[in-house]
Amino acid sequence: MPFLAIPFPAIDPVLVQLGPFAIRWYALAYITGIVVGWTLARRLVQRPGWVIDGIAVDDLVLYVTLGIILGGRLGYVLFYQPEWYLTHPVEILHVWRGGMSFHGALIGIITSLFLFAWKRRIPVLEIGDIVAAVGPLGLFLGRIANFINGELWGRTSDVPWAVIFPGAGPLPRHPSQLYEAVLEGLVLFLVVQLLAWRPRRPEQRGQIGGAFLCGYALCRFTVEFFREPDAQLGYLLGGLTMGQLLSLPMFLGGLILFAIASRPVRVPAR
Repeated sequence: MPFLAIPFPAIDPVLVQLGPFAIRWYALAYITGIVVGWTLARRLVQRPGWVIDGIAVDDLVLYVTLGIILGGRLGYVLFYQPEWYLTHPVEILHVWRGGMSFHGALIGIITSLFLFAWKRRIPVLEIGDIVAAVGPLGLFLGRIANFINGELWGRTSDVPWAVIFPGAGPLPRHPSQLYEAVLEGLVLFLVVQLLAWRPRRPEQRGQIGGAFLCGYALCRFTVEFFREPDAQLGYLLGGLTMGQLLSLPMFLGGLILFAIASRPVRVPAR
């Protein structure tokens, strides 16, 4: 074992096995993230300035959940392994074997928000803000589950906290999943909460969503320098990874959204 390397903790990715049915840490992370986010969103919309109420939040959960699952899976298929799934289309349905894309899930969520806003006649930026305010909780739990599964490991390193992941060879690597859990989860959560709990005006709709998009893009772009790129893709344009390339339009969109929502209010002259 290399000097100072940390052996990967032997954590079974299956939390509970009930006959043919298995409850995995990854699934538990999704469920917990949705439930905790749902609870926090209901508390948040009770504050003055929000036009969405708790009942609408309850209905929104289903839309967001479907957006995460369908968008995340289709995003992985299209962004990361299109050739494989083109020749093995049935494998697209085998979600229990892994393969979810955050950027795909984001597209799925945005699509579901527009559908929900159209159905309930609620400003879409209002809905986007409430989802963005609680989204980092799910990201934190999801990255912890990635670490438990021993997947999406980092690049080789000699830092004292490097980990030897099973299936990644004998060399120690950055625990990039934990880096993402801290940055995309905890740090980003604190940033959006500072905005979410401030006094709110209608013209500020979209500010929380814009901050989330910019914040995630920056965190993901940074961590990708420590994360091993997907084997089937490697390094792409300019030596960047797919995660970095997908984060660029995300950052631009968030910057535009945040700038629009943060523009000064014009007071009519008297």
